[in-house]
Amino acid sequence: MPTYDYKCMGCGDHFEHFQSMTSEPLTTCKKCGGDLKRLIGTGIGPIFKGSGFYETDYKSKGNFSKESSSVQSEEKKKAAPAVKKTEPKKSE
Repeated sequence: MPTYDYKCMGCGDHFEHFQSMTSEPLTTCKKCGGDLKRLIGTGIGPIFKGSGFYETDYKSKGNFSKESSSVQSEEKKKAAPAVKKTEPKKSE
């Protein structure tokens, strides 16, 4: 069951109320008897439990070494297009 935020339009009291989604919203303030307004909340964010959510959880330390990183960087250099230097044109 969700928790709803309410605000009293009379006294300005702000509180939370735990109720079923199918229940009717509260309409009167318990403190002053004024009208209540149910506020729109942001909800709750995802909760990540267990392993596999961090880089260190799913990468094994043996898969990546200095040797493989140097090979990868050399391959990137070979794949990059060569930049040709052009000399400025001389005016006649």
